[in-house]
Amino acid sequence: MLTDSQLSQIRAIVGAENVHGGPAELIAYSYDGTFEQHPPDVAVTPASTEEVAAVMRFAYQEEIPVVTRGAGTNLSGGTIPLTGGIVLALTRMNRIIEIDHVNTCAVVEAGVVNGEFQARVESEGLFYPPDPSSLAQSTLGGNVACCAGGPRCLKYGVTKDYVLGMTVVLSSGEVLEWGGKLFKNVTGYNLAQLFIGSEGTLGVVTRIILRLLPLPRVRNTAVAFFPRLDDAAAAVVGVMGAGILPATLEIMDQATINVVEQYVRIGLPTDVEALLLLEQDGNDQDAVDREVARMVEVCRKHGASDVRMAKDAAERNELWRARRSISGALGRYRPSKLGEDIVVPRGQIPAVVRRIREIGQEFGLAIPVFGHAGDGNLHPNILFDFRVPGELERVQGAAAAIFRAAIALGGTLTGEHGVGSLKKEFLEEAVGPLAVQIMRDIKAALDPKGLLNQGKMFPSGSGPAMEDFLTALPTLQGITPG
Repeated sequence: MLTDSQLSQIRAIVGAENVHGGPAELIAYSYDGTFEQHPPDVAVTPASTEEVAAVMRFAYQEEIPVVTRGAGTNLSGGTIPLTGGIVLALTRMNRIIEIDHVNTCAVVEAGVVNGEFQARVESEGLFYPPDPSSLAQSTLGGNVACCAGGPRCLKYGVTKDYVLGMTVVLSSGEVLEWGGKLFKNVTGYNLAQLFIGSEGTLGVVTRIILRLLPLPRVRNTAVAFFPRLDDAAAAVVGVMGAGILPATLEIMDQATINVVEQYVRIGLPTDVEALLLLEQDGNDQDAVDREVARMVEVCRKHGASDVRMAKDAAERNELWRARRSISGALGRYRPSKLGEDIVVPRGQIPAVVRRIREIGQEFGLAIPVFGHAGDGNLHPNILFDFRVPGELERVQGAAAAIFRAAIALGGTLTGEHGVGSLKKEFLEEAVGPLAVQIMRDIKAALDPKGLLNQGKMFPSGSGPAMEDFLTALPTLQGITPG
């Protein structure tokens, strides 16, 4: 617990109205997009890098743990204050400082919401591609912390590919300025990439310089239906092998299709095992149409029973509404879910999908699979009811089996959700003990007192990998968003 004196000093930095310690306020900052819940001692909402630095200097002096938070949509337990302390919520730092057309970049604060930023730059004829499913809520600072991706990352890359520079407050309160409006910069180590994907364990990102692209003028979207899931997975490999780079190439299995159709009612067939959502964009309508036609041809060759082309923007939006409705729709099937995030080489998609099916049968659980098939990033969602005796243990076993299946096939634990607290016990299995030790050394150099985001990323070092996994599941309340 923080003392009255400590709380008074924090109020003096950010203002009393920006220090939140009431019971309801602490609950609001105690969870993220998963199911764990641990309240902080206090939540603080600073308005500037200077205030963040002052809070960090105070926390460093007093040795108070700090967890940085954006919108709290994280899906790996990454923003839960496991050891109390200060939650540093950056949502007030939400200014789009500059959109620079000459240098095709933008300067933003960490609390800017991704979807609002996209709308703003597109209104000016520019384009920011990273589009996580949570774009309507998630912040750009949080996207940097987890290196967020999304459906468009197949063609355009993920968050790390768009960061040109940043301002970071270190645990000591020192302020690091790195990079700038530069498209080429190999002066020394690429420090920005060190902080991207570090999940708030190395510093607090407060300001970001983001690369922008010209806005594509045309898009064409199609959906292909497959009686056999293996054929859909093979078609993904076929599209990429044909030398086509789609803007998006998404997959949904039969369980996902059925639940989504019950939810959105747009006429998706429920007797097929999978669908692929394909899209291409560009500046030449004929060229885009030809590429989509080639993808459709590949899908038919690999066993697609039906292919539908979106005739206009309204139909395209309907298809994307179905894709972005998946997480909410799954709540109709079972009251709770564990939304996972694995990556395998594209050629291993059929194998991992088959293995996930087997895991579902072995543990008696429904595990719908969807995701970004074009880059091998799949989202198996384990559906369950925490009130059923023994079901939590089956979820635990199924999740471990899925992680290890991905690793065995040359893949890894996460493509965009992060490690957080839910996957930390598998980190060494995924990257090896030497890599983990190097990461620990970097953490110690930048956060010598170990105050930033305690209990995240690194294995606890005691017991089997699953021992600490899902320990907070009995506190689960309803559906986890994704």
